[in-house]
Amino acid sequence: MARKQKLDFSDIATTRKKANLSQVDFWARYGVTQSTSSRYETGRTIPKPLAILLWLHQSGKVTDKDLAEALK
Repeated sequence: MARKQKLDFSDIATTRKKANLSQVDFWARYGVTQSTSSRYETGRTIPKPLAILLWLHQSGKVTDKDLAEALK
């Protein structure tokens, strides 16, 4: 049986900073505004569908190209 990985984005700001991206550049890929992203980075719970998308992207299952196509 496969082990479930926990969706933990409690420190998403660190993930963003490690990628050397501004809030606008990081979150725009997911269709999230800067003001909303600021809330997520300071403790507001990320909605489950967005958390799943973040996990899929961070794990490489969804590419930057996929995200860009989805936002067209």
